[in-house]
Amino acid sequence: MLKAAFPGSFDPPTSGHVNIIKRASAIFEELVVVIAENKRKNYLFSAVERADMIRELAKDCKNVSVSVCDTLIVDFLKKEGIKLMLRGVRGLEDFSYEFEVSMMNKMLDSGIETLFMTTDPEYVVIRSSSIKEVASFKGNLKGMVPPLVERALKEKYS
Repeated sequence: MLKAAFPGSFDPPTSGHVNIIKRASAIFEELVVVIAENKRKNYLFSAVERADMIRELAKDCKNVSVSVCDTLIVDFLKKEGIKLMLRGVRGLEDFSYEFEVSMMNKMLDSGIETLFMTTDPEYVVIRSSSIKEVASFKGNLKGMVPPLVERALKEKYS
């Protein structure tokens, strides 16, 4: 079975994240979206809120599941028997960062492989950090995040 993990903070989930999840679910027999829970980071949404949003956004993809991870991703993958990690990239800056992270993960566990998937062009400029900034100023998020996430952001910033 070709099983892959797509880890990230997803704070908040964007239309770009959903694009990668849906495209990857058509390639892999099983896709586990892994919500990062790093106690050293300040998230706008809790891990439970992020996981619930991803579950709702991916509900049409029957081979997609969602888990929360508060350990090193390689430890999570080993525990779950997953050898393939999927990372979304928007451009060279993302690729450079993700390449370095993949090398660190390879040093930690040589059995983990990383595949990079580019986002579709219309999502190239969408970043979770930018989404939060726009939302904090009550800006228009149409097309950047799914309506479910837009409502959640409006609630957080009201």
